[in-house]
Amino acid sequence: MSRIVLVVAALILTLPVMAQKPTKSKPKAASAATEVNDPKAKTILDKISKKYDSYASLEASFNLEIELAEQDKEVQKGTVARKEKQYKVDVNSQSMLSDGKALWVILHKNKEVQINDLPDPKDDDNLLSPESIFSFYKKGKFIYALVNDYTENGRALQQIEFKPIDKNSEYSKLRLTLDKKTYEVISVKAFVKDGSRYTFAITKLTPNKTFAANYFTFDKAKYPGYHMEDLRE
Repeated sequence: MSRIVLVVAALILTLPVMAQKPTKSKPKAASAATEVNDPKAKTILDKISKKYDSYASLEASFNLEIELAEQDKEVQKGTVARKEKQYKVDVNSQSMLSDGKALWVILHKNKEVQINDLPDPKDDDNLLSPESIFSFYKKGKFIYALVNDYTENGRALQQIEFKPIDKNSEYSKLRLTLDKKTYEVISVKAFVKDGSRYTFAITKLTPNKTFAANYFTFDKAKYPGYHMEDLRE
């Protein structure tokens, strides 16, 4: 679950890199039809990128909607913050914190802190960090297209879908919904092949927020009685 939470959070945090061009190498498993990205979607992503790339930092409040097979829908509230390569995610009873050098996963119910190396951006199988989530995209492993242009409650909206070329990916697709006029991201929905769905919807966005100097620094003194497990290599 924590992996999915960070995936959708990281998708928001990494919007500035979404419009970068993928490499020219063509995946072996892709057909000629799937190797071409939608130019209309590319234009939209460029505009989203320009908007979010202008922010030195941001903080967002969000709702995370979790849909699992044969279970009632669950909605969790949380916050996500980013400044350069540093980020912090708080949702339900867990937190994830990175100072750009390491990743701390804080499990409050278990009173446990797991310390991890940052995922390698070059690792094709890793979706865990804001630096690496779109390495798939940049390497041409995601195909994207504008799939919907509609009005809801008087608001003009658009949807772009990202589909992995790798048939072994655990995701069938990701769907990004945005405001057509302002290019603000409204939500990101992850479709997992096991039938589960995770929707990350922004309820409030504060760009260029000033954070304390130690905001993204892990302070062991704040977690008395927590078991520390260092998983770094």
